[in-house]
Amino acid sequence: MKQVLDRILQHFIADGQLQVRWPDGTTSLYKGRNSGPSAGVVLHNQAAVRAMVINPGLGFGEAYMDSHLDPLDCTLYNLLDVLMLNAMRPGGHVAERLASALRYVRRGWIQFNPIKRAQQNVAHHYDLDNRLYSLFLDKDWQYSCAYFRHGTETLDEAQEAKKHHIAAKLLLDRPGLEVLDIGCGWGGMALTLAKDYGAIVTGITLSQEQLAFARQRAKDEGLEGRVRFELLDYRNLHRRFDRIVSVGMFEHVGVGHYRQFFDVIKNALVEDGVALVHSIGRSDGPGTTNPWVNKYIFPGGYSPALSEVFAAVEPTGLWVTDCEILRLHYAKTIAVWRERFEAKRAEAVALYDERFARMFEFYLNAAELAFRVQGHMNFQLQLSRSISAVPFTRDYIAAAEKE
Repeated sequence: MKQVLDRILQHFIADGQLQVRWPDGTTSLYKGRNSGPSAGVVLHNQAAVRAMVINPGLGFGEAYMDSHLDPLDCTLYNLLDVLMLNAMRPGGHVAERLASALRYVRRGWIQFNPIKRAQQNVAHHYDLDNRLYSLFLDKDWQYSCAYFRHGTETLDEAQEAKKHHIAAKLLLDRPGLEVLDIGCGWGGMALTLAKDYGAIVTGITLSQEQLAFARQRAKDEGLEGRVRFELLDYRNLHRRFDRIVSVGMFEHVGVGHYRQFFDVIKNALVEDGVALVHSIGRSDGPGTTNPWVNKYIFPGGYSPALSEVFAAVEPTGLWVTDCEILRLHYAKTIAVWRERFEAKRAEAVALYDERFARMFEFYLNAAELAFRVQGHMNFQLQLSRSISAVPFTRDYIAAAEKE
């Protein structure tokens, strides 16, 4: 297996360089033709070597979780930077190319999310102990891309700005508007819209943990009369709203359900209503979810290309009244999460165990790099049933944010 991996790495590393210490104690250095980052990895046993040969997309992360490999004279971030950068090159790892092609063929099934399966998928990640998320999230528990207007904001400031940027696009121009929050998380967006804009908000989620937490927040803040949270799948909605917002939920819909999702939005909007969908996307066209992420972090999840999103919107008759791309905002957000998690890593180990902590730090490091070197981004899609529901120009957004 060592000889096979040696040949693979000779072709795989085209940018930067990678030093490998093999289980027998020998080392090899792989230098790419192009300049780039440098890193090293120590493979502690043959299981780690096999993982990198047979199924690196899944096996590399599992090998790290099981302590079968570690960074060598560098950080995990440095190591993943080299590997993920080179993985974007055409050609790359033969076995991973074949596995990716097979995943693409099967992605309709992988992302098949009927209601019961969707509930299970959500529980896998979002019903973890809330104390875990308190280790790295901001004070409002925003678990999605922040908005850095100047790039110098703290995480709390950028998450607050994100909520108000979205509110500006929702045109909350008068109190009493009824707002639906699809995938409401721990309730921060819904509570902000009620407190700061006078909205009457219904937040829906499939997470039991988030539901209980959000309801308690509404009670503690005296907003139970203006905000209510329900355990409800978006497909079971049977009423209309003035505004609809969905932040960080569309990634869990599944590519085969996109048309249904946008049909629901259309049917749930009043005629002059406005919706805003905030989601992770990819700039390099349709693809698949990394198998390690699908197994351990977000089962059934997928970050879509805009071509897939627009293809699902167009048949509904909804107007796309605005689309904004946020390129490096999530990279900056996750960088703060990663640093905070590392600072409190011992608490994560105490909550779960060392293997879980290695899994979660692998997730945060890889997620940040997906936005820095692998073409991931965020998009905000504003939608309406009516051509005249929003002003002629985008000036109203900046004007609302200055108020």
